[in-house]
Amino acid sequence: MTHLRKAMLEELQRRNLSAITTRIYLHCVEEFAQYFKTRPDRLGLEHIRQYQAHLFTDRKLEAVSVAQQLSALRFFFLKTLKRPWLVDDMPVPKRPIRLPEVLSREEVERLIQSAASPLHRIWLLILYGTGIRREELVQLKVSDIDSQRMLIRIRQGKGKKDRNVMLSPMLLQELRHYWRSANPKPKTYLFPSKGNHPNSDVPMTSKSVWDAVQQAAACAGLDKSVHPHTLRHCFATHLLESGANLRTIQLLLGHADLKTTSRYLHLSERHLKATASPLDSLTLAAAPNTKNGSRKK
Repeated sequence: MTHLRKAMLEELQRRNLSAITTRIYLHCVEEFAQYFKTRPDRLGLEHIRQYQAHLFTDRKLEAVSVAQQLSALRFFFLKTLKRPWLVDDMPVPKRPIRLPEVLSREEVERLIQSAASPLHRIWLLILYGTGIRREELVQLKVSDIDSQRMLIRIRQGKGKKDRNVMLSPMLLQELRHYWRSANPKPKTYLFPSKGNHPNSDVPMTSKSVWDAVQQAAACAGLDKSVHPHTLRHCFATHLLESGANLRTIQLLLGHADLKTTSRYLHLSERHLKATASPLDSLTLAAAPNTKNGSRKK
């Protein structure tokens, strides 16, 4: 580990940032240095401007990804190198507002049925049945499953917050089936590492979950863009369509702001169909009967 990487890691740890944020920030600075083939402390704001243009024009990254890269570089220059960073000189790219992709219930069924293995199946069931993030899934411990209260404890999720999510009877049954067939039995993490050196005290990687969802989506023949977070969107939207209120969904998802949760109103068929278009209130004469799409002169 280089001196600069160690210094940045210490600054990230001092602020108690999540392991995911730490990994992403370190990787972003590493890529920045590799692009210019020199140490990052020898680079400046003009290099960052060039790099930002490269991310958009050459790598074709979305605005949200470029903004993440800039956040990492801003942290490195401000907190690690103690250099100034003027906001006016380095504006954050405007992020387009897009609605997330949501599957129908039938498509979710096809996705789950297309899981490549029983282990992949239980991952998909948990993602859809609880709405948790894939990083939260891999961190689940055996002790987090509370069958008495029918809850799953999410420890230190996004924003370093604990929360509880529902444990449905169907999911509990599936988890018990997983437990009975697991060999060896999980000790610490519910889904321990099964790489070249299996270790029950190390969780599996979140990349494994990503790959499992991608494989299932391809096997199911879904023509939508599907990833683990898609099942989180499905969970929230389908709950809303079933009558759950936004505040409850906010707590289950762990959103800090209700505005974040309210976007699912735009995805709910029940809410969209419950509102009539103003066009339906007009009294209009019937459309003229035209032949071949043109009027007689």
